Amino acid sequence: MAPAFPISVSLLTAVGVQLACQAFKVVLYSVRERRLAFSWFISAGGMPSAHSAFVTALSVSVGLWSGFGSDVFAVACVFSVIIIYDSWRLRGAVQQHAKALAKLKLGSFNENIGHTLTEIAAGIVTGGAMAGAAFLLIHGL
Repeated sequence: MAPAFPISVSLLTAVGVQLACQAFKVVLYSVRERRLAFSWFISAGGMPSAHSAFVTALSVSVGLWSGFGSDVFAVACVFSVIIIYDSWRLRGAVQQHAKALAKLKLGSFNENIGHTLTEIAAGIVTGGAMAGAAFLLIHGL
């Protein structure tokens, strides 16, 4: 049973994971680029996939609080799979097109749109682990 908070614990967990992943990207890419790379905080690509972390954290949190056999977990899981697939396949294709158009000098495009399988896997692990940790902290185990 979820604690009586004025807002969904699962939603708070997912948003916290999203913000943590984006902040991690700022640090990681700032070190890599040897300059403050704050633009990564609002970036759609990069390591780890915040898309995957966000929806995985939501699904795992819903499963932990409502049960992995619940209908609400099933809905969260289905939408998570759609988002993860989209961030890899569809947005990955858009990223390839943006790179090709940039090479042809047909405009300036954001070329960091999609995610690699490694970035997605890191996002899934991060989201699941952080949702589990949040559950244990709140649940008191």
